[in-house]
Amino acid sequence: MNSPDGRLAAVRRLEDTALGSRALRRLAELVVRLLGASSARISLLGDTETVVSGAGLPPGTIGGSTPLERSLAALVVAAGEPVVVPDAAADPRTAGLAAADGRAGSWLGLPLAGFDGGAVGALVVTDRRVRPCSETDVALARQLADSVATELELSALAREFEAHRLRFELAIDAAEIGSFDWDLATGRLIWDDRLVELFGYDRPSFTESIEAFNARLHPDDLPRVSGALRHAIETVGGYDAEYRVVLPTGGTRWIRARGKAVGDDRGIAVRLLGAAYDTTEQRDTDARVARVLESMTAAFFALDRDFRFSYVNARAERLLGSSREELVGGDIWELFPLALGSDFEVNYRGAMADGRERVFEAYYPPPLDAWYEVRAWPSPDGLSVYFLDITERRTAEERALRSAARLALVAEVSAMLSRVAGDGHDETAALQRLAEAVVPVLGDWAIVSLLDEEGRVRDVGSFHRDPALRSLTARYAAQRLAAVDADAPIFAALGGGQPVVVPDVGAVVRSSLAAEVRLLFDELAPATAVALPLTARGRTLGALSVYRAADRPAADAEDISAAREVADRAGLALDNARLYEQQRRLAEALQRSMLTAPPEPDHAEIVVRYHPAMEAAQVGGDWYDAFLQPSGAAVLVIGDVVGHDTEAAAAMGQLRGLLRGIAYRDGVGPAAVLTELDRAIEGLEMHSLATAAIARVEQTPEERAAGVTRLRWSNAGHPPPLLRHADGRVELLTARPPELMPGVDATSVRTESVVTVQRGTTLLLYTDGLIEGRDMLLDEGIARLQEAVAELAGRPLSELCDLLLDRLRPDGLQDDVALVAIRLHPQDRPRPPEAGPEHPPPRT
Repeated sequence: MNSPDGRLAAVRRLEDTALGSRALRRLAELVVRLLGASSARISLLGDTETVVSGAGLPPGTIGGSTPLERSLAALVVAAGEPVVVPDAAADPRTAGLAAADGRAGSWLGLPLAGFDGGAVGALVVTDRRVRPCSETDVALARQLADSVATELELSALAREFEAHRLRFELAIDAAEIGSFDWDLATGRLIWDDRLVELFGYDRPSFTESIEAFNARLHPDDLPRVSGALRHAIETVGGYDAEYRVVLPTGGTRWIRARGKAVGDDRGIAVRLLGAAYDTTEQRDTDARVARVLESMTAAFFALDRDFRFSYVNARAERLLGSSREELVGGDIWELFPLALGSDFEVNYRGAMADGRERVFEAYYPPPLDAWYEVRAWPSPDGLSVYFLDITERRTAEERALRSAARLALVAEVSAMLSRVAGDGHDETAALQRLAEAVVPVLGDWAIVSLLDEEGRVRDVGSFHRDPALRSLTARYAAQRLAAVDADAPIFAALGGGQPVVVPDVGAVVRSSLAAEVRLLFDELAPATAVALPLTARGRTLGALSVYRAADRPAADAEDISAAREVADRAGLALDNARLYEQQRRLAEALQRSMLTAPPEPDHAEIVVRYHPAMEAAQVGGDWYDAFLQPSGAAVLVIGDVVGHDTEAAAAMGQLRGLLRGIAYRDGVGPAAVLTELDRAIEGLEMHSLATAAIARVEQTPEERAAGVTRLRWSNAGHPPPLLRHADGRVELLTARPPELMPGVDATSVRTESVVTVQRGTTLLLYTDGLIEGRDMLLDEGIARLQEAVAELAGRPLSELCDLLLDRLRPDGLQDDVALVAIRLHPQDRPRPPEAGPEHPPPRT
C-alpha cells in the first residue's frame, strides 16, 4: 500500500463483503482438503486482525478480532512472503502464539495482496501435527492464496459496481436531484448536499438518521411513506413515494422519491438506495434531464436516427477520450471505426430497427482498450445509450476464473493419477488422459512422452482442443522425435529436469524438421510452448509438452507454475505405479512359490487357484494344499492365517509345512491332524492364529465296486466347504457347534464328519476373500456361492473355478482368495484325460 491510511481504507472496503462470504468459505475448505491440514483462516489486517472466513475453526472464530502483537497474520504480512513454521512451539517467532493457541503443531502463512500490490491480510493454514512443509505444498498454497485475494477484490468490485448501477437506473427513472443511501444494519442515512438542502437542514443539524427524515415529513404523509419504506425492505423491492416536507420556516415542499432495496446472500435487505427531487414547481423538461444526465456516475450519450451524436455527458467525454465539441454532430461509425462489425453496431442498429432495448457487454480495442456494460434504448428521436467501464471487474473475473480452472485442473489430475497406482491401469492410457486433461486450461494441444530405462524417448499421448486436428496432432507426435535436433526443447527438459519455455516454437523447431513433418507442424501452427519433465525421486520419467496458438497469449508465471505442479504429480504417480507393480509382482511370486501344484489321483481331478487382492501389494496368509497319503487317499487343505503382511506369510508357510507333515501319515484323519497342529503351535511357540478345513477322500474296494466314495472332513473356524452331489444338490458341510481356530486352545477337542457320496461329486474349499468383503456380508456371499455352483457345476472343473471368481468378484478382489476343488469322476468307465495320469502313483 502507498500509506497506512490507504491500507486501512482498503481493508475496511474488503471487510464489508468478506464476512460470511460462501466463496471464501469454499476456498478455505479447498485449502484444508488439498493440503491435508486441520484448519485454515482468512484474515484481514486493520487496527486488529479480523478473521473473515475459514474452515475447521472453533465456533465464534469468524468475525473475531485479535491484537496485532498476538497475530500470526501480522507476522506473515510483515514478512511479505510465505512463512513456514514446521514446529510452532519450537520456533521463536511463534512459540508464544502456539502456547496461546494450544492446537497448532505447524503453521503455513501466505500474504494476501491487494490490487495495488500491498498486503491486506493473510491466509494461515494450521495443522495439529508437527510436520515439514514441502515446496509443492507452498506452491499450491500460494496459488490458493492468490485465489483468495482475487475473490476478496472481486467481491468488493462487484458490490461497488452494483451500487453505481442502481444509482444510475434510479436517476434515469426519477429525474434525480438528490440521492440517499440508508444502511439498514447501522441505521446510518446518508444524503448528498442537495437532499440535505431540500429538507431544510444544514450539515451540522442533519443527524444522518431515519428520525431526521421523519421529523420533516408532513404528519398526514408519515404513515403512508413509512409503509412504503417497510414494504421495500421486507420484499427487497422498489420504493416510490411522493410526500410533503415541512420546512423550518413553516413552508411546504413536495418531494418525489424512488429507491430500491439491496439484499445480501440470504435475500435479506441490507441497504436502501435511491434518489429524490423537488416537484413543487414543474421545471423545464430538457433542463431537468440534462441535470440528471450530468450528475450520473455512468457515461451517457444520445444518437439521432442517422447515428450522429446529439448529446454527451461529462462522464462519457472522459471515457470516450473526446470532448463534446468533437463528438456532437459526428457520425459514430466514422469517429469510432472499430465499432463497425462489432457487438456495438449489431445492438445499436438492432435496437433502432426493432424498437426494443438492448443490454450487452462488449470490448472496444485500443485506443479505448476497455470492456463496457451497455444499455441502449430507442426512442422516436434516436437512441439513448448509457455505459459503464467494467474493465476492472472483467479482469478480476477472468483472473479468478483462470485461477479456479488451474486449481481444478491440479485437483482433477491428482485424483485421476492417484487411481493409476494399484488399480491395474495401463500407464500409456493414463498419460493419454493426462494430455486430454491439460487442454484447454494450459494450452491448445499437448503431447506426453515416456523415457525408458535405455534412455529412449517415445510419445505416448496427444490431444488437441479442436476435434478436427486431433488425428493430425497424433501424426505429428508419431514423427516429431525422430525429426527434431538433439537440443530441441523436449530433450532440454528431459536432460535438465526443469521446464523449458519456448516463446517462438517456429524459430526453434521448424527449421530442423523434415519436409513431411514440417507440413504437419505448419498445419498445427504452434506459436509458444512449454516443455516440462515428469520427475520423481530424482529420476526423469518423461515429459509433457504444451502448445499455444498465436491467438492466445503465451503462458504466464501462474500458468507455468500450474503446469509444473501437474507434471510433478504425474511423474510421482507414474513412479508410484511402477514401484507398486514391481512390489505386487514380487509379492505374488513369493506367495505362489510357497504353494505347490496339485497331485493327480486316479479318476479324480484336483484344481487349485490363488489370486492376490488388487488393492494391496502384500504377501498374504491364504493357502491351499493337496497331496496323496501313502495309501493313495487324497487330502485337501484350505487355510487362512490372521493378518496380511510378511509375518502372516511366514506363519502360513510354517503352518502349511507342519500340517502337511502331520497329515501325510496313513491312518491320521482330519480331526487328529488339527489336534496335533494345535499342540505343535503351542509347543513351538508360534503365536499364530489361523482358520483351516481338511478333507480326506477315502474308498474301500467294496465302495469302489458300488461307485461311492467317503469324504472325511473337519473344520477349525473356516468357512464351510461346499459339496455338489452327482444328482445336482448343493450342500454346505457345516459343523455344529463351530470349532475354534488352530492356535487358540491346544486342549481343544477336534471332531470330524463323514459323508458318503456318489462318483461325479465335486468338493470345493475356499477362503473368505471369495464370499466376504466391504460390499458383501458373509451369509450373503455363501448364498451367492451356492447359487453359482448349482448353476455352473456342469462346466469343467478349471472353468468352474475361474467362473466362480468372475461371478462373485466382478469388480476385483478386496482380499486374497485361495481355492482347492476335487471332482470324483466315475470309475466304471475309461479314465477321462482331466482325471489324472494314465498310470496313477502306486499305493503303499
